[in-house]
Amino acid sequence: MMALADYLPRHLTRLYEVHEHRHAAAILAHEFPDEFEEICSALTQFQFTDEQVIRGGGNESEIPKTFFALLRPKGWKESRLRAKLVIDDSAVSSDTHKIDYVKNRIAFDLEWNAKDQTFDRDLYAF
Repeated sequence: MMALADYLPRHLTRLYEVHEHRHAAAILAHEFPDEFEEICSALTQFQFTDEQVIRGGGNESEIPKTFFALLRPKGWKESRLRAKLVIDDSAVSSDTHKIDYVKNRIAFDLEWNAKDQTFDRDLYAF
């Protein structure tokens, strides 16, 4: 059985705390190799600094701007996720959520300033 470390470049597992759910790395590496490589490349090129955290960004800090510059030119686009909660064949609630980067059925959402209420919403939407 192959582990997460067998699919991710070693330098990424040293740079970031990485968690996987249901063999996501294996699926991405084998079924969507180009998108997987682009995400790994963006994570490699991105350099998280103390200054980015300390400096205010107003509406948007340097962190999402950096990912924008790395992924948008490669065709990653913002999209909307629509989710419905259905109970006994009736929609009880509906929610839409913007996903920062989507390409070929792969979604990459960047949480650069997460708050409890948006984290819960995003987790529910995914």
